[in-house]
Amino acid sequence: MVPAARHPDPRAAGTRAWPGGQPAIAVAAAIGTIVAVAEVTGRVLPRGPSALLVLVFTVAAVAPCALARDHPVAAAATTVAASGLLVAYDQPLPWAVAAAAGATAYVLARSRPWRAPVALVAAYGLIAATVPPPGRAVSTVAAALAAAAGAGLGAALRWRERAAWLTATAEDAERTLLEHVTLEERARIARELHDVVAHHISMIAVQADAARLLVPGLAPDGQQRLVEIGDTARAALTEMRRLLGVLREGGGAAAPARSPQPGLHQLAALVDEARAVSGASIRLIVRGPVAPLDPGVELTAYRIVQEALTNARRHAPGAAVDIELDYRPDALVLRVRDNGLGSGIGAAPGARAAGHGLEGMRERTAMLGGRIATGLQPDGGFAVSAVLPGAPAS
Repeated sequence: MVPAARHPDPRAAGTRAWPGGQPAIAVAAAIGTIVAVAEVTGRVLPRGPSALLVLVFTVAAVAPCALARDHPVAAAATTVAASGLLVAYDQPLPWAVAAAAGATAYVLARSRPWRAPVALVAAYGLIAATVPPPGRAVSTVAAALAAAAGAGLGAALRWRERAAWLTATAEDAERTLLEHVTLEERARIARELHDVVAHHISMIAVQADAARLLVPGLAPDGQQRLVEIGDTARAALTEMRRLLGVLREGGGAAAPARSPQPGLHQLAALVDEARAVSGASIRLIVRGPVAPLDPGVELTAYRIVQEALTNARRHAPGAAVDIELDYRPDALVLRVRDNGLGSGIGAAPGARAAGHGLEGMRERTAMLGGRIATGLQPDGGFAVSAVLPGAPAS
């Protein structure tokens, strides 16, 4: 069985939140810092040490972007704190600070839960709101808007990655489950065919021994050939039982009760049981001359009908079901159809098309070299149609 593919968890996306290598990020942060300092020095700065503090706050508002990829919370906290201090000194925020606010909010939203980016956007909104309208600079409002836009974009990408990850994980789980179901169904088919083939091989051994004892005047060479046929059949039966013994025992579980494998002669009992359980109208329609078929073909046909009735009862409860058997000279044509509304009452469109039981039908039909088709019908309901090759058993 092929192991399910692993998909990276978007919750560990901190290092992928900001595209590009770390040197490029550092260069961009340095250029932004230089531009912000140049913009501030072109204004009228406060006298004395306050001018130096304004320059320090300007650098602190932009430079932390270089660390946002690895330390988004610290970078965002430093940027917003320095922006608040610049406003406290009656300085409009440089345009580079608005870009830094958007970048840090984006990275924060990509790598952290929603509370952190919301807090950052609220802080920039508070900074813009504290400045009275006459002195409120456009760049200060732009910083709040950039933070909101960056946080929104980062959150949208984070949730999209999260949704894709959940979808891929669900598909992997479904694929793994289907593989397990397929293996279990193949094991069940092998156990059932073991009984059918074992019966035939046993009959070969019995008939070879009977012919050797009952045919008078048989030459010694002929008797020896019949002995060899019987011995070969018994050896084959022993090897087959040894090979399939693990499947019959179910990997250490209690062995299932031994009983004859079902065939088409038991189909009427299956239909009666389905009627009693579901209370629905179920018709069995037979066409052509009825004749016993190869046990493997009859077993496969019985299991297909059994699974189709279970499928109809599960997805279209109460719906009428028609079972058609068409005996032809070289094949058995089987069709099971219900008249459930759409894909079946209570079932979403296409739900039954992905059923695990249908995979077992395909396995059994393919084993015989037949054909099977399943799906919704244009006028409503669900149908299973199979063609099982094989002439009547002699």
